[in-house]
Amino acid sequence: MQKENQKQVNRFTRIEKLLDFINENIDQPLSVEILADKSCWSRWQLQRVFHLETGLNLAQYVRELKLSLAAERLLGSKHRVVDIALALGFSSEVSFSRTFKNMFSHSPIAYRRRGQRLGLRTPIKLCSRVLDSFDLAARLLQIRIETRPEFTLHCTSGVISGLFSLTPNYQQQVPLIWSEFVDNLPKAEMLSLLDGSSSKADNIELIGVVGVIQAKDDIDAIPYWAGCTADSLCGSTSLDTITVPAQEYAVIPFTGPIKQLEQVLAWLFSHWLPDSDYDSIDGYELEIYPANYDPEDATSYMEYWLPIEPRR
Repeated sequence: MQKENQKQVNRFTRIEKLLDFINENIDQPLSVEILADKSCWSRWQLQRVFHLETGLNLAQYVRELKLSLAAERLLGSKHRVVDIALALGFSSEVSFSRTFKNMFSHSPIAYRRRGQRLGLRTPIKLCSRVLDSFDLAARLLQIRIETRPEFTLHCTSGVISGLFSLTPNYQQQVPLIWSEFVDNLPKAEMLSLLDGSSSKADNIELIGVVGVIQAKDDIDAIPYWAGCTADSLCGSTSLDTITVPAQEYAVIPFTGPIKQLEQVLAWLFSHWLPDSDYDSIDGYELEIYPANYDPEDATSYMEYWLPIEPRR
């Protein structure tokens, strides 16, 4: 068992080094052949191991990073599309524009005109929350950058003490607020959506909103709203409503029991943000869950959306 664990660690360390190399040379040509030479694996072995450890296709990962960097340059500079394309190793403006549109559903020019960060990928980073574990894949997180439009939430509300409070109570209070939300739902149909037994469940988002609206807010009394955006299902109930304005977010994917999320968020604030090109800002933080979310299940997936802005 010890030898097998050491093999895992060695393999993972090589993937870490490869990720660093990709990030440091993302504006250079990075074919699978070049990366295989750097990794000491064959081309086939590298692609297999990379997918095993990250869940991603290696060539697609590199391509999405290049296109995300191109999107940032489109929004943050006046460089011509062709100059951005060639600087990132694309053979022509035509091939770049075609690949860009496949990823972002907008041409480079339309993306620049729209002026919003949508679907950007950031480099995979090592999350230190499992440094003492051999759950190696859980160490790697890729954060997205998204702009979400204004939306209305039908919800119940409460007050929590946050992550940085001396006496945090959110792990106890948040489930109580969600329980109150469920108790206020009058329709059996909605309850079936929440437990995933309805075919409509895939179209429902359950959203927790953390109201870190002003820096001077009391971290021991942060408003929290638990609810759903489904107007047709919640509009006639006794639930409250709040409007969350349009905002740019860093989207943190999380798989596992929800009680472990705080370790990922602590890593985000202490490691990822300082090394990124973004600053966190006061606003509405979002917790987005699927309709059939189980907070105790080690395979459950949710996302935490943190308001950010590009660093000046």
